[in-house]
Amino acid sequence: MQRGAVIQVVVGGGGDAVRAEVLRALSALGYAAGAHDPEAILLAGFASVADQVEQLRALRRERPELPVLALRDPGDARGVMQLMGEGAYDCLPWPVDVPRLGHSLRRATEWRRLAAENQSLRQSATAPRPLRDALLVGTSPAMMDVYRVIAQVAPTSVPVLILGEEGSGRELVAKTIHERSGRGGAFVAARCESGAEADFGRELFGDDTHPGLIEDAHRGTLFLDDIDALGPRNQAQLLRVIEERAVRRGGLSRDVDLRLLTATDNDLSAESAEGRFREDLLFRLHVVTVQVPPLSARREDIPALVDHFAQHYAMVLGRPTPSLSADAREALVRNPWPGNLRQLARTLERAVLQARGDMILREDIEAAAHPSVEASPDETEAWPTLATVERRYIDRVLEHTRGNKTRAAEVLGIDRRTLSRLFARERAERTDAPAGAFTR
Repeated sequence: MQRGAVIQVVVGGGGDAVRAEVLRALSALGYAAGAHDPEAILLAGFASVADQVEQLRALRRERPELPVLALRDPGDARGVMQLMGEGAYDCLPWPVDVPRLGHSLRRATEWRRLAAENQSLRQSATAPRPLRDALLVGTSPAMMDVYRVIAQVAPTSVPVLILGEEGSGRELVAKTIHERSGRGGAFVAARCESGAEADFGRELFGDDTHPGLIEDAHRGTLFLDDIDALGPRNQAQLLRVIEERAVRRGGLSRDVDLRLLTATDNDLSAESAEGRFREDLLFRLHVVTVQVPPLSARREDIPALVDHFAQHYAMVLGRPTPSLSADAREALVRNPWPGNLRQLARTLERAVLQARGDMILREDIEAAAHPSVEASPDETEAWPTLATVERRYIDRVLEHTRGNKTRAAEVLGIDRRTLSRLFARERAERTDAPAGAFTR
């Protein structure tokens, strides 16, 4: 926000004293208070959250293009979550924390600029091309809903809970939100683990000598997949980080500015009701939801996805991009794809690798979709490595269990922690994953 910009102040109670404190803070930050062509709106002095929510709703009806920031007692967690759920751009502590107010106002102006640029995208049900061109592939109604939510939430700092089956693309949705957020820091992703809680806690929060993933995500975005697997001690510590906007390490409190995105394929409300997930943490995380559709719910996107993956893996493997016969395409569209986009991507990778000419046939797709580790020594293709065979076998088991990681671990004879570590190792190794491809 440029210095001298106008901020509209709406005071619900407390009269001149509240207004004077807000005006002093704005003046210290270089802003003016007024109702003519404001850049943002501040709500302060509301004793009742119901009154503040009512005022917020009225302002959003009258001036939907303006970000509304609410000042409220940070101890009123339910009130803060209610305001955020009703569309407040941010909830800031009262009395005024001047540096935090300044930071949020700067981001609010950036949000307004990006919102104006993307207005046609958010309001259109037919042309979310900027998002598709960046990372995502597909024009099905289910994906259109995803695009609209991403466009609305990306420029804000609101926590987002991403729901979807294993392999449906939760991490790529999170990455797209980060790319669209304007945040200058890194996108840091991690898969939560409950079995080795202390080890994962050190990885996430750091220790006396080494920073953790939270500090790595400073000024960027932290994405925590499988948030339902986070252990109780780490849940409490994450809640503290969210509330204090700081991480405690080595006897010091270190400020962190990050956007928190989480994902799961489980019902967190049910997990909370059964005492496995903290209700207060759920309130903090479950502000906005993005529902990522399984591939079976967006079959009309499969032809475009097939072309996308075929072109990518041909480039990676140094081969001409093959064509696909009509019956090969039909087989791909009709396949149930219980492993979702990850399974489709792997199938195309194998089909491109094993193609004998410039055309992929139906039998090539069937062989790629159901790979065998058998091979004869005189085959021209190299024998797969043990890691490749392991990865393929785990994929098959996950397809069989329809993405249920706990059941897959039981079938494999390992615990879920070990399976999570295998996922993490593969994520580090597969640095050539294409835009639009999902490994989880």
